[in-house]
Amino acid sequence: MTMQRTPVNPWAWSAAFGYHQGELVSGAARTLYCAGQTAMSADGEPQHPGDMAAQIALSVDNLEAVLDSAGMALANLVRLNVYTTDVDLLLQHYGALGSRLAAAGVAPPSTLLGVGRLALPVLLVELEGTAVAS
Repeated sequence: MTMQRTPVNPWAWSAAFGYHQGELVSGAARTLYCAGQTAMSADGEPQHPGDMAAQIALSVDNLEAVLDSAGMALANLVRLNVYTTDVDLLLQHYGALGSRLAAAGVAPPSTLLGVGRLALPVLLVELEGTAVAS
């Protein structure tokens, strides 16, 4: 059976923001729950202090690396939680994330949360995803 994804949108407005209210997945055989990914180098050092756009880009790169290690890609995301210490700043740079998701052809159900801080004080954004594959 081939995996199928069906958007669930009782209201149309969220599609304009690049996400669906829900997504019904059938035919999936594997589920990957990803830890939150931040702007950390491969040796565990935080990168790009104070640069939201660069931290978003590296966080997406790191999320892609986890997905790739499981034989998946951004196209397999069915849930994305975004944590940030500055919601307004993140929204100014959201295109850095939204364009990557759009290029992958996905609009996963998402939650954006403003938090007091992340694990390390220099981190501005953390991406936590769930992916499925057949």
